[in-house]
Amino acid sequence: MSDKQKKPQKLKARLPRGFVDRSASDIRAVNEMTAKIRAVYEHYGFDPVETPLFEYTDALGKFLPDSDRPNEGVFSLQDDDEQWMSLRYDLTAPLARHVAENFNEIQLPYRTYRAGYVFRNEKPGPGRFRQFMQFDADTVGAPGVQADAEMCMMMSDTLEALGIKRGDYVIRVNNRKVLDGVLEAIGLGGDDKAGQRLNVLRAIDKLDKFGPEGVALLLGPGRKDESGDFTKGAGLNTEQIGKVLFFVGIKDYAESAVQLAELVAGTSKGGEGVEELNFIGSLVTSAGYQSDRIKIDPSVVRGLEYYTGPVYEAELMFDVTNEKGEKVVFGSVGGGGRYDGLVSRFMGQPVPATGFSIGVSRLMTALKNLGKLGQDEVIAPVLVTVMDGDVEAMGRYQRFTQQLRAAGIRAEMFQGNWKKFGNQLKYADRRGCPIAIIQGGDERAEGVVQLKDLIEGKRLSGEIEDNASWREARVAQEMVPEADLVTKVQAILAAQAEDRKRAE
Repeated sequence: MSDKQKKPQKLKARLPRGFVDRSASDIRAVNEMTAKIRAVYEHYGFDPVETPLFEYTDALGKFLPDSDRPNEGVFSLQDDDEQWMSLRYDLTAPLARHVAENFNEIQLPYRTYRAGYVFRNEKPGPGRFRQFMQFDADTVGAPGVQADAEMCMMMSDTLEALGIKRGDYVIRVNNRKVLDGVLEAIGLGGDDKAGQRLNVLRAIDKLDKFGPEGVALLLGPGRKDESGDFTKGAGLNTEQIGKVLFFVGIKDYAESAVQLAELVAGTSKGGEGVEELNFIGSLVTSAGYQSDRIKIDPSVVRGLEYYTGPVYEAELMFDVTNEKGEKVVFGSVGGGGRYDGLVSRFMGQPVPATGFSIGVSRLMTALKNLGKLGQDEVIAPVLVTVMDGDVEAMGRYQRFTQQLRAAGIRAEMFQGNWKKFGNQLKYADRRGCPIAIIQGGDERAEGVVQLKDLIEGKRLSGEIEDNASWREARVAQEMVPEADLVTKVQAILAAQAEDRKRAE
């Protein structure tokens, strides 16, 4: 046996499944997008608020009393006082807690927005991550559906502010009360039918994926997919299935409104839901939002858990190519609805609320597909090179850098091993730096600096064949007094910008 200690094993760098690192370009794209969204929300009179990443698990509504670790759908840990906490899985439940906890200080109606990461303890897959960003807007304390209508208009304005033109999107609106009325009308009312109602809702949610024929199977005996896997159906009869498919198949709400009202007549909530949909339709039309922007659409069934009234969804209508090379409609990028019971469960009194959430990553993908994002130029920094390491020289290099920054120019002083000057220019090339600033002892004595236009240098270097010609031409390099440094750098950057425009 060797007395030598075993060499410690090198730690393997690996990213957790379902999570991603974000590049500078993605971060800038998100910042560009969220700034435009924020501007619309502010224009509507909404104010920001921020809640923490963690909430007590029972406040999120996900606590599982039959589980030793309440982590179904959420990431949870136990605090030092043995209370379970979870990473938030959306931004709505934390807002409900915030409103309830600060109810006496909050001015109602409370109009607020917030952006942040949410976390899902679910199996990751293509385009499905465990951490992603949402951007929400909510109105708490407004019972009338005019607040829901305003949310739909704000969603429409937001998409257009992001460069998505009319015809490429639609805000689809339904009402949970109407859907509940249809289910009651076909005999699925009451607590004892809750499980069957849930199966019906899940079947309707597959309409875009399987079409009416597939949904009919899911509403009835069940459906077998291409792989042979069988999904048990909701067990409805032919008449019940026909009424559900009529409801979700309505294309022109105005033409079908009378039949729908007849279908839900006599139910506890159906008629009320129809009236609310008609009111929303009237409000948005009066404000100039026609059906090409906001459309009443009974096939919207989002929010099985806590929506209580109007529900709405932002859908992008243009085609994209999926991972299989197929042309598909891009689909939903966000949605929301009325959740009057979510705040109330903390309060013991009714607190109406409505709001919507934008899926930031998904919307960013859509905007990139349209060429509406990431087009703003981000110029790499001007590089102030380091020729001498003494205190006086370093002070001058740092002064040049700060002068450029004070003039609004991105700049950095080289912070690596300055003794190998060639490596500094290689660094500038890899970074895409537009200009390198050089001052050695001779230049310092004369009070001048060399400016090397690296972009022009690259272009001209292809036109010069031998080193003698290169040295003679002094490619894109000139000497300027220290006092003219900023002005000359600005001029070179402006000339480079003009060249880029001409090349487009």
